[in-house]
This record gives sequence, structure tokens and C-alpha cells, in this order.
Amino acid sequence: MGESQTVSGVDVENVTRWMRDRVPSMAPPLRFDLITGGLSNISYRVTDGNGTRWVLRRPPLGHVLATAHDMSREFKIIDALATTKVPVPPLVGLCTDDSVNGAPFYVMDFIDGVIARDRTSAESLSLDARRRSGQSLVEVLAAIHAVDVDACGLGDLGRKEAYVERQISRWTRQWEATRDGDVPVMEELSARLAAAIPEQGPATIVHGDYRLDNCILDSDGSVASVLDWELCTLGNPLADVGLMLVYWVEAGDSIRAGLPDGTAADGFATRAELLARYSEITGRDVGNIGYFIALGYWKLACILQGVMVRYRAGAMISEAVSEATGSDASQDNMFADQVVALGRAGLAALDGELGSSHG
Repeated sequence: MGESQTVSGVDVENVTRWMRDRVPSMAPPLRFDLITGGLSNISYRVTDGNGTRWVLRRPPLGHVLATAHDMSREFKIIDALATTKVPVPPLVGLCTDDSVNGAPFYVMDFIDGVIARDRTSAESLSLDARRRSGQSLVEVLAAIHAVDVDACGLGDLGRKEAYVERQISRWTRQWEATRDGDVPVMEELSARLAAAIPEQGPATIVHGDYRLDNCILDSDGSVASVLDWELCTLGNPLADVGLMLVYWVEAGDSIRAGLPDGTAADGFATRAELLARYSEITGRDVGNIGYFIALGYWKLACILQGVMVRYRAGAMISEAVSEATGSDASQDNMFADQVVALGRAGLAALDGELGSSHG
């Protein structure tokens, strides 16, 4: 298909013209293929007549919260980090003129590599590469947390103080707005988190959704690029570490709750090894990491509760549900069960039992 291709969310003719102005070597026609879509910002693979590829990012279709899907902000973050040791894709440009595509968007280079989201993709890596992926993931996270935000122009990205307090306030409101019954395990977890907020040291960049499957890996397992910066802000770096460990599933875990299971394949490092390496590189005290892992489980449960309510109301397509949960959305009970499972995992993390279920 050429310029006659019809793509939901892309004005092919206008975007082709916009691209031609910025990439003179581009060879029309452009083809647009959906990479991800649904709950978060939408990504399309853009391929020209010569096979050169880029990625176009735009907000979700329909009504969205502007602050949660701000293309200019996401572009600014990647542009600033390009001057640091953090691997991000080279940018082509940002368009804030809604007349071009109906919503702001930006385009960046397409990075080849592996996204180790499931067992099949993870097992495409050699055993050495699997081992290297954990080391590299931690090294890049340490690099993110070492960025001088004022020097690179991100000092105004968000408030630097009281990150955990703000997170608890935000997600408590989300939970209260979407709860449709009593969930005792979540009430207990919420209360325990609110009662034990750790002191925050100097603020750093917080990616907000840092995990292996939000990175593109080279064939040797090294992180070639970090993706999905839409939740990035300033705050407590241990929140990133905690969430990274939530998503780092191990083969013996009794709690999965629909999380990606690529890291459960043979050859990947353990959570304990990742945590020790992060502490070694950064010098940060990680003795209270159970709190931040619990915070990660709790936030995921709050998000999933919102997914469940919107699904029950018929406001979500199955693709969006599957993206959020990593599961088939055919059974309504799946959502409620996963919310409870995540709550129990959070309580277990507070008690020092990672990857297990409380009670």
C-alpha cells in the first residue's frame, strides 16, 4: 500500500509531507504499522520505499488527559537525555500543529533489537546475553539517576520533593474513583504504605515505568535504547528500582498477576543480584527496597482496577486490555483476581518476601 493506505490515528498524506520536509532523503510512499496502542501513547512503525524505518508517537485516540499524554514533554525529555549517557533514540522532530494529524506527535529513529517481553522473545537471546541484559538494565538505570537535571534542562520537569507522598495521593484518588466494592487486601496495603513513607534524599529523574520490556536490547543483551518516557518526572530513584524488580519475574515466583514473564527464562540474573549491582554502582542504601516494591505492586493494582471498571463499562477494546494485563480479556473475573493478587504481593514485599503472596 502507498499513500492510499488508511491508518487510524495517522493522516498519511499530511504526515508524509511533514516527514519529507524534515528528512529530504525519505523515499515515499510511507507505510504506517501499529506497534502499540490502547491505554498509553500510540506508536507506529513508519517505513519508506527504501526500507528506512522510524517510529511515530501520538496520544491515544479519543478523550485523554492532556498531562498524561503530553507529546511536547516526552519529546523534551528524550531530546535532553540525548546529551547524556542514557541511550535514547535519535529524534526527527515534534509537531504541535493539530491540523497536520489531529493531535501532536513526534518522530524518532527506529532502533533494531530485541524487546524481551515474553519467554519466546527472551529465549531468542543467548544465555550470555540474558545475563548481560540484567547488568545493562541496572547500569542504564544508574545512568538515568546520575543525570544532572538542571544541567540538561530538565530541572523544571516536576517537583523534586515529596515524590512518594504525591504518588500515594494521586493513586489513592484513582483507587477511590474506580473502586466498586471492598478489597480488604488493598485497604491494608494502602494504609501500611501511607503510614511508613520513607524520607527522600536528593531528587533524580524517575522514569516511572522502567523495566526490561521498555528497553530495546542489542544481540549481546546490552540496552540499546530506553523507551516510554511518558510517566517520567523528578523524585525518589528507588521508586524506579522497586518497579523494575516488580517486573523482573523469577521462575520460582508464586505471584505473577499477568506480569511479563520473559525474565523467568534460564540465564537471567536474580532480583537480588540486580539490587546488589544497583547499590554497588550508585552507593545508595537499598535496605528499604521492599517498600518501593510494594508501592509498585500497589500502583499496578490501582491501574488495573481502573482498567477493570472501564472494561465492565464497555469503554475499552480487547487490545487495550491485553496490553495492560498481559492476558486475554475474555473473563471479567480476571481483573478482580489480579488486583487482589497484586495487593497480596505488595503486602509480602513489605514483609520482605519478594515474588510471593501474602497470607
